[in-house]
Amino acid sequence: MQSNDRRPPRVPRSALADTLLERLHQAYPPAADPVRARAMGAYMKDVAPFLGIPTPRRRELSKTVTKDTPKPSETDCAALALGCRLLPEREYQYFAVDYLRRHIARCSSGFLPVVRHLIVTVPWWDTVDLLAAHTVGPLVAADPQLAAVMDEWIEDENLWLARTALLHQLRFKSATDTDRLFGYCRSRAGHPDFFVRKAIGWALREYAKTDPEAVRAFVEAERGSLAPLSVREALKNL
Repeated sequence: MQSNDRRPPRVPRSALADTLLERLHQAYPPAADPVRARAMGAYMKDVAPFLGIPTPRRRELSKTVTKDTPKPSETDCAALALGCRLLPEREYQYFAVDYLRRHIARCSSGFLPVVRHLIVTVPWWDTVDLLAAHTVGPLVAADPQLAAVMDEWIEDENLWLARTALLHQLRFKSATDTDRLFGYCRSRAGHPDFFVRKAIGWALREYAKTDPEAVRAFVEAERGSLAPLSVREALKNL
């Protein structure tokens, strides 16, 4: 598949993914809490149903799921992530995001269409932001040619792809492509959605830890076009 392929990726065959999914089905449902599930769903604006497993407990269970399993291949990662996406409860998708974060170095640039699918299906900040910083970011860092895909995503009508493009360099520090960072912020400065305006400020605030003067100068130069929210977030620690 091409790096920005919009077709839903097929779920590949993977014995490891089958094992992990079976273990998830054994580990997660017994820990479900319907009362907590309703509260968690409401907090996430009911974007997806929840089992109601608190994060510390979910992480404990996840360790039992992955215990004594081999390191995955790219195919295993794709099968596991896409398999979890087919399950309705959000905790399964959190497992997939955590798993990819741990093993993304084993994936090539050809994995990006899988991540794109995860971003645009049942999207919300709880999964998108982690995928942006800890999955898309490392893929772009490993293959700079993928930056051209980010140039497409920043202009996409899907706000979550635009947010991902803005946030994918969050962990780059001195390796940040500042022309792209500032260019992306400038191009989407007037975006009507809160999540894009907030991402602009977050991306700038994070880079300000590396080069505060550059961020301060950019905000001053663009103050007339940047949303007040973006400006407040960018300058929060300056």
